[in-house]
Amino acid sequence: MGSPLAHRESRWRGQGYADITKLREIAAKHDRLSTRNQQRASRLQVRMEKLRHHATILREKSQNTLGRIPEIEQEIAQYNRDITASTNRTHGIQVGSDVTNLQYRIRKLQQKIVNLQHKSHGYEFSAARKTQKSAELKVRADHYLELSKLEEQEARAYRERADRLQMATEGQLTANLPPPPPPNAPTLGGSGPA
Repeated sequence: MGSPLAHRESRWRGQGYADITKLREIAAKHDRLSTRNQQRASRLQVRMEKLRHHATILREKSQNTLGRIPEIEQEIAQYNRDITASTNRTHGIQVGSDVTNLQYRIRKLQQKIVNLQHKSHGYEFSAARKTQKSAELKVRADHYLELSKLEEQEARAYRERADRLQMATEGQLTANLPPPPPPNAPTLGGSGPA
């Protein structure tokens, strides 16, 4: 049986190893949290990229829609020239349904221009909403990346504490070990040569 002091030291060493294990468990927990936050941030970044891409497509659609308007305006101008030529021929008197028909076509084309402008504004509005959502997601992603860095620092700090404690514990163990016996020393309590 060992002395009470030796028993206390062995308990202290066991406690030291328990502390080291606990520190390493806490470090692992912070590592897991860091990884989870990085995964959240990367998922948000993927969503941001999709939103930005969709916003770009919507803006292109808006520009394409507006690009059709000059052609319609040229058609309206041509109808106006036809109306002017027709009224000049009859000295300001509108004869027949030709002029009325042209004016009706002009109104329809003007309405088409208004519809295209409205459609274009709708695309722009959707693109702006997606850009806004993307900016909100960027703030959240940055927050998760910051949390991830903090958790990583915590994990590193706990690992360093565990390493220092382990080195101190192992240093105490080697200091408390009895020195190895010299090679030719007689063994204690044995029946050696007389």
